[in-house]
Amino acid sequence: MAARERPDIGTEKRLALNRMGTFEWDLERSTVAFDEGGMAVFDLRPDEFDGNAGSLVRRVPPEECARLETALRKAVDGGHPSYGCYFQIRRRDGLRQWTHVRGHVDRDEDGVPFRVLGIVRNATTDLAEFSLVSPLEAGRQRMTAMVQGTTEALARAVTVDDVTAVLTGAGGMERFGADGLVLGLVQGGDLEFVGLAGEPVSGLTGVKLDQVDHSLPLAEAVLTQQPRFVASLPSLADRFPRLGPYIRRRRLDAAAFLPLVAQARSIGVLGLFYRGRTEFSAEDRNLCIGIAGIVGQSLQRAILFDEERTFATDLQSAMLPRHIPDVEGAEIAVRYRTAWSGRDVGGDWYDVILLPRGRIGLVVGDVQGHDTHAAAIMGQLRIALRAYAAEGHTPSTVLARASRFLAELDTERFATCTYAQVDLASGAVKAVRAGHLGPMIRHTDGRIGWPRLRGGLPLGLASVFGDDEYPETRLDLVPGETLVLCTDGLVEEPGRDIEVGLDALAEAVRTGPAEAEALADQVTEGLWGRAKSGDDIALLVLRRNPDVGTAQAPRIHQYIHQADPEGLAEARAVLRHSLAHWGLGALADDVEVAAGELLGNVLLHTEGGAVVTLEVLLEPDRRVRLWVNDRSSVRPRRRTPGEAATSGRGLMMVEAVADRWGVEPRGEGKAVWCEFVPPADGA
Repeated sequence: MAARERPDIGTEKRLALNRMGTFEWDLERSTVAFDEGGMAVFDLRPDEFDGNAGSLVRRVPPEECARLETALRKAVDGGHPSYGCYFQIRRRDGLRQWTHVRGHVDRDEDGVPFRVLGIVRNATTDLAEFSLVSPLEAGRQRMTAMVQGTTEALARAVTVDDVTAVLTGAGGMERFGADGLVLGLVQGGDLEFVGLAGEPVSGLTGVKLDQVDHSLPLAEAVLTQQPRFVASLPSLADRFPRLGPYIRRRRLDAAAFLPLVAQARSIGVLGLFYRGRTEFSAEDRNLCIGIAGIVGQSLQRAILFDEERTFATDLQSAMLPRHIPDVEGAEIAVRYRTAWSGRDVGGDWYDVILLPRGRIGLVVGDVQGHDTHAAAIMGQLRIALRAYAAEGHTPSTVLARASRFLAELDTERFATCTYAQVDLASGAVKAVRAGHLGPMIRHTDGRIGWPRLRGGLPLGLASVFGDDEYPETRLDLVPGETLVLCTDGLVEEPGRDIEVGLDALAEAVRTGPAEAEALADQVTEGLWGRAKSGDDIALLVLRRNPDVGTAQAPRIHQYIHQADPEGLAEARAVLRHSLAHWGLGALADDVEVAAGELLGNVLLHTEGGAVVTLEVLLEPDRRVRLWVNDRSSVRPRRRTPGEAATSGRGLMMVEAVADRWGVEPRGEGKAVWCEFVPPADGA
């Protein structure tokens, strides 16, 4: 007997390539890269594979895709570093080949999988004996894998949109080996197509049957609750005239019409369309009927969820203000976003309250919990707080009474809240907070400030512990400045420090447009998707209207915070720049000296900041007036300091550089002013 000839090196290499290869699967982009051996294992030529994971359906049957998906999902959900799985591919000659994959799951620093690196090999030798001995068992396992994969995918579907996404998304049609898929939902007496996948059914977008009758096989399946498998779809054209033109135009050959039944009631229908198919085996029919049953149960659960969710959000919406009043002297914008997932609704709220003497109250708060009970309590608390504010009480009294009101309700819930009372005529703000985020102010020069509000305990808890004191913080909102209030859902992000969210909010407000509505849009759109906290979001933006005077008589305003060491230097720079812009640069040195003295007096001898106003007056003659407003009612007094004194010369300096000066009472404070007459030539 002649010795067997040893294959040449090229033959050995080809055999080795057919047995094993490597791959890299990018989970974020859904792309797969094979080496030469991996392509050979899948019997693919380079021109047959574009790197898209979905293109592997050419070789991997739908039931085997489900098997692979199940194995990967178990590894991902279970936190396992690797997984292995046997599956079958369909080679170019039509024969099935057992294949084995072993993959390693790479995760980022947050534990989210982003890539799979692995080896794939021809495992025909491993499982050939099993396939020959028990083909029925192999078929049952494939069916089990398909059903299991669909069940796991739908288990994570909560809403009707989620169910639709599972069926029409990646791998949806492949579960049935279909070329087109239609999901119809029974709503009252109508049948509406809510999900479409595949080119053959693209023309059905937006189709709605106003009457469920026997004019179409999809509607007939709903009425009879019986599945229908049609291996020769054109033969139905005579019986269903409405379907005939569509079948011929789309070149469809076969279809399965599967009713979705739950509790003996048809809730929808699943239509599967095929090209090049001429029969449905018993296994195919059982598989379609089984998966349709799973879809029906998931769809019923999703419908009930959507109904409950709608009820809860409607209740929540009914508790919020129906409209925001227009106020003279300011723009106000509000935004409210419900939680991004789940059945729960929160107790976040906002309110704008018209108060006596032309003031307004701004409220943003959050009741503990995420359910309809929280929403109901929110509604009661909002109404109570609105009533206390409208009675004219101080902000501290309003929150103290609201806390007692909540404590007396039959509930163990508490609430956080920030309340600001704004006088738009003067810009004075009195703010209090109860365990809530404080307000943010965007100044006219774009800087962002977080005023320090001492605050008190959350509403309800404060009264239980006998500590319902809410100290007021006095703020000034100059014309053109913006006040921002929000709930913590806008800045909280799971796994991250809240300071990160606060910084992101500050940046969004700093770089946002000036108008309140446009700013509210930018903030919510930019931070809503980023937060993903599962919490509701309430946002309230108030911008005091700018007061720039006229082209002939311009005016600027700026607030100088007492705790801002750079504020005085910035104010001087703003004054000098404005005078130069108005063509009055010759007055800059005198105005800067006077401003420095008046501001220094406020920052040194009072407990608050100052508002600086610089304006051009035309009558009776053209001149520049500088105002410095503060909250102290003590009038400045001119002194004659000794030679060795280190203070007391402020008003003397003002008298020396200004043409006139004076003092006027302003509410609870005062305004010191001085005037400067420009040179006759205006230089």
